[in-house]
Amino acid sequence: MAMGVHSPDQLMKNIIPIVMAGVLGIYGLIVAVILNGKFTTPEAGTGYATYSQYSAFSHLAAGLCCGLCSLASGLAIGIAADAGTRAVGAQASMAASWKKMGFTGDSGGQVNSSGDALFVGTVLIQVFASNLGLYGLIASLILTQTDYHCESGNK
Repeated sequence: MAMGVHSPDQLMKNIIPIVMAGVLGIYGLIVAVILNGKFTTPEAGTGYATYSQYSAFSHLAAGLCCGLCSLASGLAIGIAADAGTRAVGAQASMAASWKKMGFTGDSGGQVNSSGDALFVGTVLIQVFASNLGLYGLIASLILTQTDYHCESGNK
């Protein structure tokens, strides 16, 4: 939001990393809803549990996999977004000050000073960083599919 104060015309460009990081929370919510449907309660009359340790550890691994991958992805998105938005904002403010001084910045048509190339590169880095969270979601979904139920009478 600080870049919105310095460059209000680029405010919407600076919101992209926030949306990408918000998607990571949705990944965790998806895994939580799937895992909630997999839990079983003990049998009513006997009190025997049909939810096995195998299933419990598999579900723990699924949650940890999604959570830790999303944490790593969020850190990578945050670092890339911080550096990228500052660089894009600095480039835009330098281009504006150069235009006020009368410089065109095109060097005979060899240099494009619009700043779009830097912004596209920043977004690409953030997309690749967000893939870490997506890979964690996929691995978590695979881990939630493994299931073992105890027979009645086995503890």
